[in-house]
Amino acid sequence: MDEVEAVVVEEQEHHDQAQMDGLGLSPLFLGSGIGGAFVSLLIISLVLRRIFAPSAEPAVEGPVEEEASVVDELPIAERPTEISDDEPLVPSEVPTAVEKDEAVGLVARLRQTLGRSRAVLQERFDQIFGRPIDETLFTDLEEALLIADVGMPTTNMLIDQLRQLVKKGEADSAVLRAALKEHIRAILAPMDPSMPVPKERPYVILVVGVNGSGKTTTIGKLAAKFADDGLSVLLAAGDTYRAAASEQLKIWAERAGADFVSHEPGADPGAVVYDALEAARSRGRDVVIVDTAGRLQTRRPLMEQLGKMRRVITKLVPSGPHETLLVVDGTMGQNALSQTKIFNEVTPLSGVVVTKLDGTAKGGMILTISAELQIPIKFIGIGEKIDDLRPFEADAFVEVLA
Repeated sequence: MDEVEAVVVEEQEHHDQAQMDGLGLSPLFLGSGIGGAFVSLLIISLVLRRIFAPSAEPAVEGPVEEEASVVDELPIAERPTEISDDEPLVPSEVPTAVEKDEAVGLVARLRQTLGRSRAVLQERFDQIFGRPIDETLFTDLEEALLIADVGMPTTNMLIDQLRQLVKKGEADSAVLRAALKEHIRAILAPMDPSMPVPKERPYVILVVGVNGSGKTTTIGKLAAKFADDGLSVLLAAGDTYRAAASEQLKIWAERAGADFVSHEPGADPGAVVYDALEAARSRGRDVVIVDTAGRLQTRRPLMEQLGKMRRVITKLVPSGPHETLLVVDGTMGQNALSQTKIFNEVTPLSGVVVTKLDGTAKGGMILTISAELQIPIKFIGIGEKIDDLRPFEADAFVEVLA
C-alpha cells in the first residue's frame, strides 16, 4: 500500500469510528458474531429512521389557500369585457360584465368617468351655494354653468327661475341648489330615452355623425346590446368613402354575431341600404343598423345624401327609419350643439348618443341639446368597454352635474 492509499484508508477508518461513536457503539461489541449481525441491523434501522423522520416542527393544519385569479381580484368596474373573435360575445351561464357592473350604478360610473371636471364643478357649486344670496351668487353661478358647457340660453333660463324664488322670499342658498337640480331634471325628464322595438320587422336605425365622434364603435356596441337581448342584427356599411370604416364595422358585426352587408369603396350608399334591407327581410332579421359616412356639417352635398338614404329606407320599410341617431363627441362642448342643429335639419333626429364622457367632457352640453332642441339623449358613452354604452338616465345625470 503506497502513501496515498494509506491516507485514504486512515480517513475512512476515522469516519467509521465517528459514526459508531455517535450511535454509542464500540468496535469490540461490533466484532462479536451474533452481536455484530444484530448491531448491523440496528444501525441500518436507526439510519433509515433518521433519513425519513418528519421535520422537528410539526406542520400546522388548516385550509389551503389557492392562488386567486387575476380577473377576480380586479374591481367590478375594471374587469375586462373586451370580446375576441374566438369566443362567444356572452359566455353561457356566466353573468355578463353589464350585469356585474350594474351594481356600481350609473351615478358612480359618471362620477368616476367625469372625474376632475365634475370635481371642479362640484367644488365651485359648494362655494357658490355656501354663502348668503346676493347678486354675486348669480354671477358666479352663470360662470360655472357656462364653464360646464351649458349653453347661454339654457343658463339664463335656469338663473331666471332661481331669481324668481328669491323674489318670492322662498329660498336660501341650500334651497336654491335643490331648486337648480329640480329645474335641470324638469328639462331632461320629458325627453324619452327609450327605444322600443316595434312588432314590424326589421327595426331600422340610421346612425349619423362626423368622423372621430365614435360613430362606428357606437354601432358595434348597439349591435351587441340587441344581440344580448336575443334579437338578430344586420349591419349595413353605408360609409363607402372610407375602406377602413367598412372593415371596422365588419369586425364589430363578427363579434356581435350580426350579419354584414357592404359594397366596394366609392359605391352608392343608397344601394348598400337597399341591399341590406332586402337581405334583412329575406333572412328574417330583427334589427338593421345603417352606418353612414362621417360628414362635416358644413359639407352640404354629403349631408344631402343622407336624405337619399332615408328615402330608400322609407321605400322598403314605410315606417322606417324608426330611429335616427346622431353620435356626438362629448368633449366638443358647444360645437356639439351646432352639429346637432344642422344634422337635424337634413334628417330629423330621434335621439343623440354622447360619447367620450370618460375624457375631458364636462357634460353640460347634454342639458343644452335637450333644452334648446328638444331632442332626447338616448345613450352615453362612458368608456371603451363594450358595456360602457349606457342608456341615458336623467336622475343620474342631475346628481352628477348639480
